[in-house]
Amino acid sequence: MLFTRSYNSWALAIRNASSPHKALHLFTQMHRQSIPFDSFTLLFTLKSCTHLQKPTLIHHLHSHLLKIGFNSHVYVATSLLYAYVVASFDDARLLFDEIPHRNTVTWNTMITGSFKSGDVEGAHSLFVNMPGRDLASWSAMIAGYINTGNWDRGLTLFREMMVNEPLKPDQVTLGSILSGCSHMGSLGLLVGKSVHGFTAKNGWELNVELGTVLVDMYAKCGFLKSAFQIFERMQEKNVMSWSALICGLAQHGYGKEALTMFGKMKEMGVRPNEITFTGILSACTRAGLVDEGRKYFHDMIEEYGLEPRIQHYGCMVDLFGKAGWLEEAYEIIKTMRLEPNVFVWSSFLSACKVHKKFEMAERVIEQVLQVVKPENDGGVYSLISDVYVLSEKWDDAERLRKLMVNQNVKKVRGSSFIRSGTTETTHSS
Repeated sequence: MLFTRSYNSWALAIRNASSPHKALHLFTQMHRQSIPFDSFTLLFTLKSCTHLQKPTLIHHLHSHLLKIGFNSHVYVATSLLYAYVVASFDDARLLFDEIPHRNTVTWNTMITGSFKSGDVEGAHSLFVNMPGRDLASWSAMIAGYINTGNWDRGLTLFREMMVNEPLKPDQVTLGSILSGCSHMGSLGLLVGKSVHGFTAKNGWELNVELGTVLVDMYAKCGFLKSAFQIFERMQEKNVMSWSALICGLAQHGYGKEALTMFGKMKEMGVRPNEITFTGILSACTRAGLVDEGRKYFHDMIEEYGLEPRIQHYGCMVDLFGKAGWLEEAYEIIKTMRLEPNVFVWSSFLSACKVHKKFEMAERVIEQVLQVVKPENDGGVYSLISDVYVLSEKWDDAERLRKLMVNQNVKKVRGSSFIRSGTTETTHSS
């Protein structure tokens, strides 16, 4: 077993160095030289496969495990399951059904994978049917509900755990709950305050992780004074702490204050990330600071080397559009490295409507109609209808109306017109 321990040491060192290709190469060498390996070697190798996210590679290793009889080893099987969850969830389902001995970690892995694949009810079924649940099981379910936008179900499950189970929530559980609270208005604020009280009553340290989620929750709920108080009490702050406060200020219309906080953040030597710039660009949009917004967008790319995401492009289109700079907004759309989504197009069309630049709107309408979804984007159809009506393109408006009927578009709000002789009347509907 000396060779095995030696190779395990190398595999561990390579894995810690974030070199999965080298770990796999080492495993291949061991196999070719017929050097025996144990469960630890296999665990290291499986984790390397997980990092690479290559289903073919995982299938190959799975076949090898079957040959050498390690497939029934619960920890190896669970590690293999996790690799499949990351790379190919359908294969993970098949493997889960074949594992003879499942522990709680095995079930929890499948719950997490179900949520990641979008199968919320599948995760619920696993949770209900698992033979025993630990805190990680409850946390996985709560986090899954919160991350998929099922905030009510997440809070309900949290209350059930607190009332019916002899378990005390940890920071992971409470972090998920506080994240959900920030999306639920007054009810979320009530629960969030209760969670905050629980941490204070039980003497929890206000570390950077807990402090940041509390700042984020209070800021998003509009309780900026409470967010500031917690922020000031934090002994350690990271980029996420600063970004939470900046984004909260921007969200509630305190654009200049958000930019002031950004200046203080840079003075403290904290390097901004993509989330920070989402808040900064949003602040500029809400405050109408066009030149500043353009400068920050440039700095994000040139000074900090960050690749703009769709929300950054969306902010710039909104910023230029609200200022009436439609050509600049259109230039952003034409040159962005991502496909414009419905929010980007909505911002542009709204600006064209407000500033009566109907000819610019007509440039993009056909493109917009190719990306909108009739079941979700009724508001965009209504915007296009408004553009046609206000520019007196009656035939186009009628064509769009028929399209909306044929595609069963749910109309959110828009303009309709009544033609009587030579007089047309536009009204909201």
